[in-house]
Amino acid sequence: MGKIEVPPANKPYEVYFQNFIEKGLLGLHADLYKKGIIRKINDDYLYWSEVKYRVPTEYKDVLTPIDLWSVVKENRSHDRRYIELANHGFYFTKTDSLEQQLHEFDLHLAGALGEQETATSEVDKHHYLIGSIMEESIASSQIEGAVTSRLVAKEMLRKNRAPRNTSERMIVNNYSTIQHIVKTKKEPLTEAGLLRLHQLITEDTLEKPNESGQLRQNDDIYVVDAINGDVVHAPPTHKSLPAFVGELCHFFNDETPDFFIHPVVKASIIHFLIGYFHPFSDGNGRTARALFYWYLLRKGYWLTEYLSISRIIMQSRAQYYRAFQYTEADENDLTYFVLYQVKTLSRAYDELKKYIDQKNQEKRQLLALQRTEKLPPRQAQIVEWVRQNPSGTVSIKEIETRLGISNQTARNDIRALVKVGFLEELPINGKERHYIQGERLTGKS
Repeated sequence: MGKIEVPPANKPYEVYFQNFIEKGLLGLHADLYKKGIIRKINDDYLYWSEVKYRVPTEYKDVLTPIDLWSVVKENRSHDRRYIELANHGFYFTKTDSLEQQLHEFDLHLAGALGEQETATSEVDKHHYLIGSIMEESIASSQIEGAVTSRLVAKEMLRKNRAPRNTSERMIVNNYSTIQHIVKTKKEPLTEAGLLRLHQLITEDTLEKPNESGQLRQNDDIYVVDAINGDVVHAPPTHKSLPAFVGELCHFFNDETPDFFIHPVVKASIIHFLIGYFHPFSDGNGRTARALFYWYLLRKGYWLTEYLSISRIIMQSRAQYYRAFQYTEADENDLTYFVLYQVKTLSRAYDELKKYIDQKNQEKRQLLALQRTEKLPPRQAQIVEWVRQNPSGTVSIKEIETRLGISNQTARNDIRALVKVGFLEELPINGKERHYIQGERLTGKS
């Protein structure tokens, strides 16, 4: 994570403009706008550490990096929105690039266009939903230090195996939490609901079990750099947390509509606020990501159910943490974090489209299998899964979970496939049975 360079103190407009007058730089000030230099910097929403190197070569003798930063900051103030929670002030700025991306989300993540682009059967939707919930629960846990691999974690969730260590318990908890959110997505957020969410996320994973589902009771908590131990964030005092939680619930439930905030922006702000206030002794990151997910589902962004947002965050953790730091260092300017979340959501949507393309290709292969082997669609799907993983096993519970069918239906399908030689029974203990490739797949007889 590392420490970042703090921007120069922001000067009032009158002071910085008077500075330009005294230097005789008013023409240069106008050129910065005419040549699109300020627009480019603010569309990308560059932080001070990058802006200071963007002084145009032709102006380097007369324009200092701090002068340029003053113009950038003044321009950002034109379309700024302020919010306050528990006596802590924050703001965000609308940019053209942000507005354009939000429009795309409205079309694809909430609108009918998203249905057309991801058109698929209800059965396929169930498969995608189970897969995305697994991916989200695994990645969100890995961000916080869970060391279980994706393959092992997915196997555990599919087979409904009990977790064997804290890392696996974190993943199981996240899986249960996301399922809970999907079922209760239309409910308002309450203090009891927030504490329940935290309890679901952290149960049997904390050093002090009594802290699960409870607001922190002290200020002995800091966000530190994992490499050098430097403190990068000291959250507000625990005494502010009851007020924060109450105001957060009002904010989440849209009960303080001083002005409209786009749902994706608001979900991102909610995510940031949990990280900033750190209301719990542990599990704040997982809680923040769960609330982000919940709020978007609540506001009708239905395709969010099928996205693994945490997997993208996992791949860009340095930028994720830096977005938090930039926001706090630059006068609590939430725009840095909002833009990071927007990019993450966009990448997650692109990943979903690739995943659906891949699954459609597999579906075509499945149809060919159905025709040649004269198998019902569901049984053909089971055979395809086993064929793709020749060294693995499947269980009746796994088939039940992956296909969203009853235990008896899964049992009947498995028995039928054993009978015709696609599967072979593998006793695990006195009761449990797993199934591996049968002679029709291995070619042995």
